[in-house]
Parts: sequence; C-alpha cells; structure tokens
Amino acid sequence: MASNTFDFVVVGGGPAGCTLATTLAKSAKKPSVLLIEAGGDNTDRNLRVSGQRFTAFMKPELNWGYKTTPQVDCAGRELDYSRGRGLGGSSAINFGVWSVGARDDYAEWARIVGDKAFDWENMQRRFKEVESFDPSLPEGVSTKYAAPKASDHGFSGPLKVGYAREFEDDFTEMIDIFEKGGWPLNPDHNSGNPIGMATVINSAQAGYHSTANDLLASKPENLTVVTNAPVQRLILEGTKVLGVEAKGTRYFASKEVVLSAGSLNSPSIMMHSGIGPVKQLEKFNIPVVRDIPAVGQNLRDHMFVPIVYQRKETSTSRPSFYGDAKAMEEALEQWKKDGSGNWSKYSSELGIGWKKLDGLESSPEFQSLPQDEQNLLRKETVPHYEVITHFPVHYFIPDITSSTHYSCFLVFYYNADSRGEVTLQSSDPNVPLLFNPRFLGSAFDRHVAVRALREVMELLKNEPYAKDTVASLAVPKSESDEDLLAYWQQYVGSSWHMTGTLKMGKRGDADAVVDNDFRFIGFDGLRVADMSVVPILGSCHVQAIAYITGATCAEKLIREYQLS
Repeated sequence: MASNTFDFVVVGGGPAGCTLATTLAKSAKKPSVLLIEAGGDNTDRNLRVSGQRFTAFMKPELNWGYKTTPQVDCAGRELDYSRGRGLGGSSAINFGVWSVGARDDYAEWARIVGDKAFDWENMQRRFKEVESFDPSLPEGVSTKYAAPKASDHGFSGPLKVGYAREFEDDFTEMIDIFEKGGWPLNPDHNSGNPIGMATVINSAQAGYHSTANDLLASKPENLTVVTNAPVQRLILEGTKVLGVEAKGTRYFASKEVVLSAGSLNSPSIMMHSGIGPVKQLEKFNIPVVRDIPAVGQNLRDHMFVPIVYQRKETSTSRPSFYGDAKAMEEALEQWKKDGSGNWSKYSSELGIGWKKLDGLESSPEFQSLPQDEQNLLRKETVPHYEVITHFPVHYFIPDITSSTHYSCFLVFYYNADSRGEVTLQSSDPNVPLLFNPRFLGSAFDRHVAVRALREVMELLKNEPYAKDTVASLAVPKSESDEDLLAYWQQYVGSSWHMTGTLKMGKRGDADAVVDNDFRFIGFDGLRVADMSVVPILGSCHVQAIAYITGATCAEKLIREYQLS
C-alpha cells in the first residue's frame, strides 16, 4: 500500500472529525485512518485555561477569522463568524458550554431522515459514551442549583465535562432572581429537557478547558494525524472519490473519504471540486462535475444580544480580579500548578436557561411558519429563547472596563425561520466562501427576538435584581418594538452554531445532499459528517451535536465495513 493511501481519510480535526477518526481506528479490525487538519496541533496547555476560554478566539493562529457578508436586516453590519483552526477545531475557541439540547430535536432529526439512529435514545447513548462527567459542586452550593441523574450521563468517555471548581460570589443569587421571576429551576439541562434555569455544564474540568484534541490523547498506531495541511479539493474519477489534495500533496482512501471540515469549509471543498450550484461554478471557471443547487444552502445559526447593567460595588467581586493585573498574574501561576484559583472561578461558571414564550403559537408570525416547524416548536422540550448570565462582556464592549461593577446577560433566540447560504467568491480554494446567514431575515425571527428581549428586561426590573442596579450600560432605548428590534440589529452577534449547509435528508428530497448514512448522494466513496449535514438547529450550544455526529457516522461505517 502506498504511504499516502489509507482505508479512510477524514478531513478536519474538530469534534466530529476527531470522534470519527478515533472511533474508526479503535475498532476491532484496526483500519488505517488518516486525520488531516488545516491548522496546527494546538498542544500548548496554556491555551486551556478555563476562565480564559472567552478570549481564545482572539488568537489568530486558532481562528480562520471569518466574517459574514453585510447583513441586510442588521444595519448592514459584517458580523464575526469565527471558526476554529487546528486540532480541536472550534472546540478550542468556543465558550465551553456543554449542552445536548432537547430530546424532541432528535425525534425531528430521525423523522426528517427516516432513521431511528438519530432519535433521542440512540443519541443520548452516544453523548454518554463521549463524556466523562464530574457532578461535583463547589462547597456551599446545594443541589437546588444542580442535581443531575447519573442515568443521564457518561463517566468514562474521553471528554471531561462538569461544573466549575468555584462559583462566583453572586452566582446562586442570580439563579434565585430568575426563579423569583417565574423561571422553573432545571436540575440538569442535559437530561433531554433544557427548559428552565440551570447551572451550566462546561466542557471543562478541574479548571482545564476540554477540546476535541483530547480524543487523540490515546491515539492508536493505525491513526495517522497530519496537521498544517488544508484540503483544497477532492480527487475524483468520474463520480468516484479517490482521495483529497492538500497543498499539492495527494492522499488516497481505499474505502472512504469523510469530510468533517464544518458548515463553512466542507461546502468549499465540494464547490472547488466542481460539485455545487452550476451558475456559481461557471462564474469562477471551475469545471462542473455535477450541478447540485442545494450545496451551500440552508445555513442556520443561533444569534444573541448582550444587555448590561452597572451594579452596586457590593454585588459582584469581578473587578477585584479583572481590574487587578497582579491578581490575574498570580492566579495564572496558581492555575499552572494545579488548575485551581481564580482562573477556574471567574468566567468559568454561567447560569443558563431556556424558555418558551407564552402565546407565541397564536401570533400571525408563528402561524405563517411551515407546518413542520410549527409542530416542532409546540413540542414540550423545544425552547423559543435562551439566557446566559455572567458573560465577561468587558472583553467585547470597549466602554465597559474590567474595573466596572456590572452584570451581563446574553439573550438568544432559537429555531430561527431564516435560512442563509454560503457561496463562492473565487476560483482560489484558499479564499473562503461568502457567508450570509440572513440574521433577522423573517417576520417570525424579528417577533421572537423582540419578545424574548422584552421578557428578560421585564424580569430584571423586579426588586430582587433591580435593588442593586445603578445604571444601564448597554440596553435598548426603550421597550417599544421599534427600539428593541433596533437594538438587535445594532448589537446582534453569531453564536457560531453554523449548521445545515450540506443537509441530510431522504434521497429524493430537493434540499438533501447527504443521506441518512452520511453518503454524499450521487458519489461513491464520499461521506460528510459534521454540522453541515445536521437537518435541525439544535436547542443547545452545538459542539456536543458535532461530537455525536462523528460518532454516529463511525458506527455506520464500522457496521457497513464489518470492522467490529
């Protein structure tokens, strides 16, 4: 066998790719597997400080640095569209929320593709297999704030997840404020029902941020990892995929090539291989192998806005840490010793909650949705919006300094109706696609965004919170529909949960390019296993879905090739 030929070639070292490659390689028949990654090895332990996970994306060597196109419904703004580069992929730069979403999401996935492999029972099993969950809570924090059932979690997987070693001083008080404001407390947002206010489970443990790179820690000999090798295109013989080309080097697969480069980069590889919308290919003189209009369509994402209030000096201890360079330096030295200290406390714990909007179903905006979307939004476990507490917004809004006594909430709206697209802008495969998520692009999206923001602001007027509020630092001018929408348009940000650009579905579905076995329809030897294939926008922070997308594809390949 040639040195550049493997049984399987997996493109992309993020959560899906690392899970897929390691699972295949560890199967009983031990096939040869190549995992090929565009970026570096990301082995520096100092990149894993739990409390610094909100700034990792600012390191250019870890981030593709993408931006959206100017958003028509967001004041013409180009929004940050960060994607992780290097082993670990976007798990190396994300904000560390480990959430699995709603069990009804997975029932919908199974329905769309006609395959129970994607239902909640099977997906939860895979979540449990990938995680090693530590349910420990800091001393003095009761089970009122977190009480997960062991039956909903895994304890021996390769990815370490759990709660922070310490909680910020006002954390439990903030959860109580939401409870008094009418939110039910959720003892475990990863039970399959995220509705209610909860203590976030982090993709971190003992102060150390976990990434997909951790799955490679016990890499078997039959798994080869090549870094700094961005794949530009597929090697084709008619409609048979033989391998991939990266920076002039060719790598071949005797069984399958699997793209796991993500919702923004996997479609790029397809288009630069001549597979995609014919008008785009012809515009940039890319020889057309097959006209597939759905390639690059159906882009979906979650989005959010921050709201920020100045607080009495006694209400938060953050400035004593973030406002003191010496304190941060000393804390970093402590973290390097044993993962403890203030860098495993501040920005290491979040309150997180999901909620339904009362009466949404009777609105004309809801009634205008396709029936399948209406049906999903009516399901018990599917939320309409999300709130996060304790976000370190001073990293993102220059006028709010590290010495400011503030509290920040992120308000997300879920299950957006808008669909965006990714499209070619060059014949050069090293030039990224154009990314247009079309945020706030429908009446339903604008309706939910306005109502969710108003609902959270109303809660924060209640005495338990308002008694310590000194001033508004970043809020809408008023609570009129017009001012709330204008605030979204001016301050909306992507959650980096890009999904759906090579959508999975049943063969014959007009918008499906991948079947339920992850095969790219119409080609032999090619599968896609990353967030680009996922046909739902999960009610969660989607890194967890990326891991089990890779795991599900691996299971199907192992069964098909009798590798177990």
